Amino acid sequence: MVRQGDSGTNGSRPKVSGSVSGGVSGSRKSVRKPGRAPLSPVYRRRRLFVGSVLLLVIAVAFGGFVAVSGAINGGGKASGQGSGGQPSGGSAQVNQPAGPAGGTPAASTAPAAAPTPTAIDGCDHNLVTVTAATDKPAYAAGEDPLLSLKVTNGNKVPCEVNIGTSQMEYLIISGSDRIFSSRDCQAESTELVTTIAPGQSETANFPWPRNRTVQGCTPIEAKPGAGGAYYVFTARLANKTSPKAVFQLN
Repeated sequence: MVRQGDSGTNGSRPKVSGSVSGGVSGSRKSVRKPGRAPLSPVYRRRRLFVGSVLLLVIAVAFGGFVAVSGAINGGGKASGQGSGGQPSGGSAQVNQPAGPAGGTPAASTAPAAAPTPTAIDGCDHNLVTVTAATDKPAYAAGEDPLLSLKVTNGNKVPCEVNIGTSQMEYLIISGSDRIFSSRDCQAESTELVTTIAPGQSETANFPWPRNRTVQGCTPIEAKPGAGGAYYVFTARLANKTSPKAVFQLN
């Protein structure tokens, strides 16, 4: 009897075992995670677009940094060269005269000559004056006077003045007697426009051979009187007339 009970108990074990095994297997199936769903084509395209934009932004930012860095470095070099030993005012060779062959400027340690002033607006020709003078107050017999016509720029700016013979006249009188004029026998006249610096002068000299002249240059045999006679010299330049300069002929 006892063995049959054992036998009956043993006979029911497969059912219990089967039920336990089935339960465990069922529980494992319920815990298993589901598989990842495949990405849709639209989502893939969006990810690719976002990634491309991000790479473009990074490239632009890097390129801008390189450009700014290069500009800063370049500016530093230019600034260093400007403040170095070379003066910013230019090279001394600019003011050096050309060599004999007209090629390479000739080296010179002497200071460059001051540039010639040029006429500018603002020159008042009323401030350009003419004066007359002789080299001596009195002349011995046979000694020719040297007449001087002097043009002075009284402006504070340079002035262009025509000091050619076409504009000049050396006139000598004695009382009411017209003795000599440089225009009476002038063979030809010239134009000579020159720039006179502020406060500077130009002088033209004329040696008078103690002769008489008349308009048309008709020959005259008479000579100016000597023996202590006084003469008046007046210089003219265009429409300007100098004060009188008196001298004596012995």
